[in-house]
Amino acid sequence: MNQLTPGTVVLVGGGPGDPDLITVGGLRAVQQADVIVYDRLAPLAVLDQARPDAEKIDVGKIPRGPQTSQEDINAILIEQARQGRRVVRLKGGDNFLFGRGGEEVIECALAGVPVQVIPGVSSAIAAPALAGIPVTHRGLSQGVTIVSGHVRPQDSRSELNWVALAQTNTTLVILMGVKYLPDIVAELVGAGLDAGTPAAIVMNAASDQMRVLRAPLGEIAEIAGREGVTPPAITIIGAVAALELAQPAQPEADRN
Repeated sequence: MNQLTPGTVVLVGGGPGDPDLITVGGLRAVQQADVIVYDRLAPLAVLDQARPDAEKIDVGKIPRGPQTSQEDINAILIEQARQGRRVVRLKGGDNFLFGRGGEEVIECALAGVPVQVIPGVSSAIAAPALAGIPVTHRGLSQGVTIVSGHVRPQDSRSELNWVALAQTNTTLVILMGVKYLPDIVAELVGAGLDAGTPAAIVMNAASDQMRVLRAPLGEIAEIAGREGVTPPAITIIGAVAALELAQPAQPEADRN
């Protein structure tokens, strides 16, 4: 992608937190934008790369706090594009992995607004990698299953088959699963997944507040509660969670 076209919406995946992890194409789009619509998990330092006259619109959704509805976000994107502006929708991670980017693309298309997508690095694979955990590894895991844990397994709104997930024999990566982690662990163990299966939690990945906790599956929820784990955090379950193949990069101040 070279030049943004006026009247176009561009969805940019910003990566998991560190502004260095945004793609070259994503950064270029931010630099060319007339307006940037962003949320709290976007790499906010990237906004410093925007033009001085670029308008920045915060549409963050704070858990149990102020929220901008998805319908309002869609309307903002469409309205700004119809004014002939170059609109960037900047998010953390990847727009199409629990980012509701698909809904934004559909609404823009229905409104006749051209839309482009620039993929981002997802925290689902970046957070484990930064903790030295490969989500697949020869002899340990031939696949990875990524799910959302934003509702309890027993909730009628849950569309997941947790019994099947317990039997996939793949690495299980859970996003948005902090609040209901005890319920999720109980469901998986009850479905036959060994409570001794390695598990890890990566909190605030790709930031100077990053923390990594490791424990057997049967203990990980209790440890998370005791250690005060809060979102954003990724839970990894499977044999690979016992690996530690790289050390997280230390902030510059901690290297001396």
